[in-house]
Amino acid sequence: MKAGTMFARRIAGFAAAALLVGCAGAGVKTGQYVDDSTVTLKVKTALLQAPNLESNNISVRTDNGEVHLSGFATNETDRRRAEVIARDVAGVKSVTNSIQVKAKAE
Repeated sequence: MKAGTMFARRIAGFAAAALLVGCAGAGVKTGQYVDDSTVTLKVKTALLQAPNLESNNISVRTDNGEVHLSGFATNETDRRRAEVIARDVAGVKSVTNSIQVKAKAE
């Protein structure tokens, strides 16, 4: 194995270890971090797959199964719909909807 490849693998290993230690040090268990990441991904996917919903401006963050939606929707219907979609995702305990309605520029 080349020295550069070994060095790169060591750096990647140290980075992964630091990430895990950082999560544990912040009071977040590694399993919970992975679960929250999975829930976030599922919610984002559900929003993207929803027909006629402009979800590109909606951000999703999950903490202990509690989903926080933020960003912008083009109307109140889309704002509410995003919340309903998020609530229906497996693993979601609750949803805080901080999405703001922003009219499209004409």
